[in-house]
Amino acid sequence: MTITEQDIEAEVGAFAGRVAGAAIGALELMCVHLGDRLGLYEALATGPATAPELAERTGIDARYAREWLEQQATAGFLAVDADPVDGDPDNRVFRLPIAAQVCLLDPDSLAAMAPLAQLVVEAPESFDAVVEAYRTGGGVSFGEYGDGVRAFQAAANRPQYVNLLASQWLPSMPDVVARLEGGARVADVGCGVGWSSIALARAFEAVTIDGFDLDEASIADARSLAISEGLSDRVHFQVRNAADAAPGSYDVVCCFESLHDMARPVEALSAMRSMLAPGGTVFIADERAEPFLPDNPDPIQHLLYAASVLHCLPVGRSEAPSAATGTVMQTATLERYARDAGFDNVDVLPIEHDMFRFYRLRSSRSDGQR
Repeated sequence: MTITEQDIEAEVGAFAGRVAGAAIGALELMCVHLGDRLGLYEALATGPATAPELAERTGIDARYAREWLEQQATAGFLAVDADPVDGDPDNRVFRLPIAAQVCLLDPDSLAAMAPLAQLVVEAPESFDAVVEAYRTGGGVSFGEYGDGVRAFQAAANRPQYVNLLASQWLPSMPDVVARLEGGARVADVGCGVGWSSIALARAFEAVTIDGFDLDEASIADARSLAISEGLSDRVHFQVRNAADAAPGSYDVVCCFESLHDMARPVEALSAMRSMLAPGGTVFIADERAEPFLPDNPDPIQHLLYAASVLHCLPVGRSEAPSAATGTVMQTATLERYARDAGFDNVDVLPIEHDMFRFYRLRSSRSDGQR
């Protein structure tokens, strides 16, 4: 096939357009985060407003209010209810559509998008450390990514746990649900700021939950969350390695979206297996990675690979030795890790989800044996 000059020009134009579109999207997300930080969306949710009215509601400068409102309307995030008949732009009326209210103001909505805007703004703070990791072969700990990335992670996963964990994910294992309803002991390994533990405690009033994470800031947030939710009597969070937990203590051990970040996943899984009481289950949710470099990858695969480059692989390599798994942990990789850790029953659960794949791990070996 002969490649013509016109073909090359078309390819160059398409590539340039792809990069330019990504840059515009990043800038627009920064403007979204600006509106979130300043409370502008929340103020518009109370009713349409002109720039001076929005400035009055939020305590910001009126000229900046107009610039932001016009940008948001240009991006399609706001609607214009009325153009000024006198030509004065300060008389133009802007409205926040219902869809934008759901996506930007409801932290429990499965369509919550504000966390992605926060990520775009906060992630660059750790970029120099990532560059250095690529040069040296080292890593960047989760804590080094800072408060903003931690807050993003919590906000991004919160809707999944509060909406789906008890209603759709766990019902795929009826015997586990029965055990939870009877007052099971649960360990939440890599619990982060604790929304998975909180969701479990809300759904099952008889359970007690121990959340483990090595990030001190995350555990501090988790303890505050348990208190604010009135669940600190049943949900306890510790800065602790799961390997140090008492063997044979837990009916269910959960590990949600954190195994791929662990430097030594086989050791972590072995520790989880040792924590199980007789007949116990390890329940894992991790990324829905497709086979290596899939043809026509969907947007989730784009997200997973980008997240792996900038965050998950550096986090996984912040300790040595490291399996260097990265975000894109395919099913075969997890199954290998699980069997190396002593599990002889590894099930991929029939749960449909855009982002996550779910696994149930069990072992016939005696409890407490590593």
